[in-house]
Amino acid sequence: MNQDYYLAIDIGTGSARAALVDRDGKIVQIASKEYEQKVPQYGWAEQAATDWWDGVCHSIRQLVLQHPDAAMRIAAICACGQMHGTVLLDAEGQLVNDNVMLWNDKRTTHHVIDFEQRFAPQTYLPHSGNPATPAWPGFKLQWLRDHQPDALARTAVVLMPKDYINFQLTGELAQDRTEASCSFMMDPQSGNWSSIMLERLAIPAAILPPIREASEILGVLQPGVAAQLGLRAGTPVLVGGGDYPMALLGSGVSRPGMGSDVTGTSCIITTIAPRPLLDAEISNVATCTGDWGPFVLLETGGDGMRWARRTLHENNLSYAEVNALATEAPPGSRGLFFLPYLTGERLGSHRNARAQYFGLAANHRLPELHRAIMEGVAFAAARHIAIMQAATGQKLERIVASSGGARSALWLKIKASIYGVPVSVPQEAECSVLGCAALAAAAVGHALSPQTAADRFVHYSEEVMPDPAWQEIYQQMQPIFNQLYFNSQALYDQLDALVVG
Repeated sequence: MNQDYYLAIDIGTGSARAALVDRDGKIVQIASKEYEQKVPQYGWAEQAATDWWDGVCHSIRQLVLQHPDAAMRIAAICACGQMHGTVLLDAEGQLVNDNVMLWNDKRTTHHVIDFEQRFAPQTYLPHSGNPATPAWPGFKLQWLRDHQPDALARTAVVLMPKDYINFQLTGELAQDRTEASCSFMMDPQSGNWSSIMLERLAIPAAILPPIREASEILGVLQPGVAAQLGLRAGTPVLVGGGDYPMALLGSGVSRPGMGSDVTGTSCIITTIAPRPLLDAEISNVATCTGDWGPFVLLETGGDGMRWARRTLHENNLSYAEVNALATEAPPGSRGLFFLPYLTGERLGSHRNARAQYFGLAANHRLPELHRAIMEGVAFAAARHIAIMQAATGQKLERIVASSGGARSALWLKIKASIYGVPVSVPQEAECSVLGCAALAAAAVGHALSPQTAADRFVHYSEEVMPDPAWQEIYQQMQPIFNQLYFNSQALYDQLDALVVG
């Protein structure tokens, strides 16, 4: 029987999804099941790992019900998932805690502060590959050690969300390189667990599973599980990867010179590099294809537009109407700048940064206020792109834009003109699903590599070129934006004291 399909699994924060993808990279169908995120107290975020597995089983059975013939012709299964969720299993493979701390759980903030007070970035970046943030599993394990020592004592192995699903499918234990690279516990040079970081965090190495490449075959689908799901026993199951690096592959961002702009609530800018960029303002994720994805996250991306819609219009205008208003303003917003730090910064020495308009004059109207936000987000991103380009010596050649911000033609043109490169929009929005399919295709010999599979699967609906006239204006504005950014930092602590007082 021909093996003409790939089964992609995506463990999201809001739902578990399963997708059937054919050998041409066409998504035949996606099935999903939603689940809740639990907030036991302020700053905490948890989910039940059993909800993920129940969601996967439900979604796969829905696919099998709709496509019974295809279910027996699946060449391989590949899962991706939300990153950093810390699953604890005991020696019998049972969950130690029913609920799992998620990527957006902030209860580890004090552990991060304590670590940063004891260690300067230059002393740990070469061993961790990343600045310290509350998201990293290394700090989650510290919290468990200090607040739930009995749970950690019962722990035989620590997995990430998609690893837990893989364990249910195959009985095999592993963590992939993309997830491990963002754990704060992996040595970026060797790709192994870092003895130096584990010692500094006081985390036992014995509870960490082997690190394997996302593209490897982890094992095969167990007969009992196959019967439960209606699939073929013995179907190869890949190690898989985190949802974000998988989406990079599935959007065609898999080679140096390519970049990604994901603007939703926040704005994540990622480039592809042969090695991590060791900088206190830059995070690094290993890619599914052996490279690295240095990235920066602006906490305020599309959230800046949301703030303006709420504050200036009391939510009475739609986003389309706000976007239309912004198109009425000229490029450069008549010299009006917006620093997009409404909720501070994620990394760097001034996480208490504030947003501001600068240059406001009597001739500015609502269109300029809205366009300045779009331009401000792009200026902030471009500042980071310049840092990454300088560190790698690799010039950015193209940006692939996705998520909600990619639906604004104006914002795409602003970004292309500020970044100085073409901006492409994927035709298929389900980039993580295509990434899983590309990885699976290479693993079973249907493609020479994940990159060549992605080249065949990924198509773009549009390409937006920089506008030379806009570029000339923005090239004059970028240095002023950068100067505003640095000159404002001295005032943030004083502003905090003023607000507290």
